[in-house]
Amino acid sequence: MSSNENLIQAARAGLAEAMESDERVMVLGEDVASGGGPFALTRGLAERHGVERVRNTPICESTFVGAAVGMALGGARPFVDVMFNDFITIASDQLFNNAAKIHFMSGGRFSAPVTIWTVAGAEGRWGAQHSQHLAGWFAQVPGIKVLSPASPVMMRASVLAALDDPDPVVLLVDRPLLYSRAPLANDEASPWKARVVQVGSDATIATAGRLVHVAIEASRASGSSVEIVDLQRIAPLDVDPVVASVEKTGRLVVAHDEVGCGALGALVETAVYQRAFWALDAPIARVSAPSTPVPTAPNLEDAYIVEATDIERAIWEVMNP
Repeated sequence: MSSNENLIQAARAGLAEAMESDERVMVLGEDVASGGGPFALTRGLAERHGVERVRNTPICESTFVGAAVGMALGGARPFVDVMFNDFITIASDQLFNNAAKIHFMSGGRFSAPVTIWTVAGAEGRWGAQHSQHLAGWFAQVPGIKVLSPASPVMMRASVLAALDDPDPVVLLVDRPLLYSRAPLANDEASPWKARVVQVGSDATIATAGRLVHVAIEASRASGSSVEIVDLQRIAPLDVDPVVASVEKTGRLVVAHDEVGCGALGALVETAVYQRAFWALDAPIARVSAPSTPVPTAPNLEDAYIVEATDIERAIWEVMNP
């Protein structure tokens, strides 16, 4: 992999590699053959592999996600581009009630190895219907795996891992990271496990995606020795490294781009309180987006987005309970 690749280019390279090595891998989505999709993820793949394997679909997520589930049951390995995670709501029956349940309800006889690529989060003035972050919702559905890669190396590894997995996998990509080229420590780790990307002794930050980079910035400004855990696999949630880190530092900040109610942070907090309560020297602090639809006005969207100063303030709170 080129050190100059951004996340989109790394994902495209991983997808191209999978298509070269496995003829079962097929791509479905809006404009994936003609324009490379909304973020040019599949640019050049139709020319390379043909429109039989890179298929444009109608603007109807319920239809093409449902078709992908059927293809997976028939032996294919479909990769589905669902532009924005907001639109998975339209295909929630196909993904949550069918793909996620087939292996369990068939007694293990069948599975639906569908990979869903989708983009989440605010930035760019896309408005309330294109900017939500729904990680916590997806994480509440047993039978679905959710990966949230934070670096180009991990993005490529996540694409290959998802396409090789026997279960439905959602690749939830933070929009502000799409063109990021920033590497992270421990990039050689497995995408299926949480990983420590910065070692520290005073406090722990548990986060994923875009906010891994923001947390690193905040920790440097805080003046404290902060350990940062990149959750990566947010369903099923891997909390073991978080618990181990909290047992060392005694303090925890959970940061996410979702709104506060019912989000991923609640799952992390509950797990840590259950398993490492007596190791905590301060209440857990959580940083999240405000519980409101994402605004479009530039000044309001900028105020909505979690920034390094928000995490830096939370670090101060746990260090000074």
